[in-house]
Amino acid sequence: MARETGWLARRIRTAAARQWNAILSGSLRRSSAVPEGLRHEARDLQQTLSRLLHLADSRASISRNSLARMHLPAGTDWRWRPQVLRVQSPDPALVAPATGKWLSDEVTLFHDCRERALILRQVRNRKATDLADYGLQLEVMGFTGSFLSYSLTLPPESLDQMAGHHIIRLEATLQSERAITVYARLNVQQGPNTETILRQMGDPIAGRHCHRIVEFDLGYAQLSPRTVDKAWLDVIFEAPQMNAVALRDVILSRHPRAQI
Repeated sequence: MARETGWLARRIRTAAARQWNAILSGSLRRSSAVPEGLRHEARDLQQTLSRLLHLADSRASISRNSLARMHLPAGTDWRWRPQVLRVQSPDPALVAPATGKWLSDEVTLFHDCRERALILRQVRNRKATDLADYGLQLEVMGFTGSFLSYSLTLPPESLDQMAGHHIIRLEATLQSERAITVYARLNVQQGPNTETILRQMGDPIAGRHCHRIVEFDLGYAQLSPRTVDKAWLDVIFEAPQMNAVALRDVILSRHPRAQI
């Protein structure tokens, strides 16, 4: 890191910034189009800087309620709050998105609504009782599809030595304008095989602060001894039309099943 913050590195970046400012000033004085090559360079630079700022904010942020201090089951060896709930996203909203659209590296939206009458956005949590800095809000208008869900990709460290003796625990806080049934489905992939465990998140969500805890016992997943390649959690909404549902917080953790 010293190399990146040293005098020479700073001079090089300062010179590059001056060059881009000069390009901008020249483009403002001319009425001709900006060369395509410059547009591509500027777009690549913007994406790199946005990712760097996102990473820097993530590592600099201090959670209002550290995961390390949370009371979780004995033997918990992994705990995680998605980054999209901790750090402001460079692109915080999806408006009328196609299915399979990513809000961030962690969150994908899936649906079959042809009109795409929905919005998924990252919102700031401002209540004193909120433990996460941000939430995910899904606004649904005239929904005509048969399914609507978003998927949270679990980080690589959650897969380390994941096996059938583990329980994956989901603790979430949700709110909705109208009562809605929400399901959580854990997917675990090993090679060509994907095992799934579906759980309803308790009674229908209704109101401003609905706390839910769901556990997925991997003993039911028929996992082989080989390494788990990928795992993700689907949050599925039943009959979501004309509603707004917010995920105010989500914490996933892993602990061993109690031995009897």
